[in-house]
Amino acid sequence: MNFLWAFLIIISYIFALCTGNMDKINNSIYSSINDLVKIVVTIIGNMCFWSGIINIIKNTKLINILKKAIKPIINILFPNEKNNKKAVDYISINIISNLLGIGNAATPAGLSAIKEMQLENKEKNKLTDSMAMLIVLNTTSIQLIPTTVIAIRSSLNSKNPAQIIFYIWISTISGTLMGIISTKLLLKIKKNKFGR
Repeated sequence: MNFLWAFLIIISYIFALCTGNMDKINNSIYSSINDLVKIVVTIIGNMCFWSGIINIIKNTKLINILKKAIKPIINILFPNEKNNKKAVDYISINIISNLLGIGNAATPAGLSAIKEMQLENKEKNKLTDSMAMLIVLNTTSIQLIPTTVIAIRSSLNSKNPAQIIFYIWISTISGTLMGIISTKLLLKIKKNKFGR
């Protein structure tokens, strides 16, 4: 990949030199750096805000209401973790963070859930069914409020940054459903084939 990027940069400079467009290359570099700094600052601010909201939710009764609301889904997707309260708590926070579109806040909760599951894992060098499901769920993740994408669009001066919400719902819901169905199907095939 490094070779490919280096090749593209060198070709771009050679082409710009041959066509007399070196000034455009230099201008684009500086404008790109400026845009990058704006995007990074916007994303960091967005992450701090929503991570703070998640921490506030975790320290109020609202977290219990949200956990109860998604508990039936967790029981279906993670039947082996019903008695692992800590893992279920972390899975709940992971799902809630992803629903709010803040994957960065979801990652620590997901890692903590995996650690809790690993404590009860008899085969330490293999993923459990619950671990596999959490990885798929975290990767596909339904986003009801895609805060990071909206923040990026806002930093790039989009006239309507939230315009894409409906399309994100369609893509994340369909992606998550396909991920869940595929995982359940593959886990069933594995159990039928290997008996575990």
